[in-house]
Amino acid sequence: MSETRLWIDADACPKAVKEIIYKSSSRLHFEVILVANAYQSVPQSPLIKLVKVDLGADVADHYIIEHCEPSDIVITADIPLASHIVKKGASALNPRGEIYDEENIGERLAVRDLMKDLRDSGEVMGGPPPFGPKDKANFANAFNKLITQKMK
Repeated sequence: MSETRLWIDADACPKAVKEIIYKSSSRLHFEVILVANAYQSVPQSPLIKLVKVDLGADVADHYIIEHCEPSDIVITADIPLASHIVKKGASALNPRGEIYDEENIGERLAVRDLMKDLRDSGEVMGGPPPFGPKDKANFANAFNKLITQKMK
């Protein structure tokens, strides 16, 4: 089994989530790769790198899909990306602490598509609530559980 790497779909990932990951990377010595369309400030560490991809819809997603391995973890709020990651056998975790797996990803995609249709028709306005302290705690707990499993 290859070493676990952690990929971050970085353009929309909350700073608090990145900070949890950076601290864990330093403590547990795993590689972190942020993939983004725009420059991101990252700590000076041989374990953390930024891959800046071209602008465009899903360019970062395609990069992550192409390069991640089954032993990896991907942090993303993008459900279609998470679906591809799960199909590859890797782990996907959203910044609010939900672990996507083979059992729940189909339902998450269906709900996402329904909500998109409702927003497009004007029946539903807005998106998820702002990221808050409870979300940070949920992420930290789920991340610790997942990284502990992967690092065994």
